[in-house]
Amino acid sequence: VDALRTKSVALTEAFIACVEAGCGDAIALVSPRAAVQRGSQVCFAHPQAYPVMQALIEQGVIGDFRAPDILRFGFAPLYVRHVDAVDAATALAEVLQAERWREERFQQRGKVT
Repeated sequence: VDALRTKSVALTEAFIACVEAGCGDAIALVSPRAAVQRGSQVCFAHPQAYPVMQALIEQGVIGDFRAPDILRFGFAPLYVRHVDAVDAATALAEVLQAERWREERFQQRGKVT
């Protein structure tokens, strides 16, 4: 169990660092920064979180949207690799920088988010 928690903390900390480096102040960390107060998931706020998450899902980065403005990413340490966390952070930065989330197809809300 300790090895899984250690990996979980490493994954979430790597993701937070990569997102903050790649996205700057375009989004804000809302999960506790201290790992002892955080589980195996990380949440960031963005005013257009729903279409941002839809654009990420299209790229294969599967996360959750929580109203009104939360992007939630889970890191299951048994099968998520460090490269997966870095790739997800890179995809998020690209979606935000290119403003892909503005595309009409990402604006349509489905029954399941």
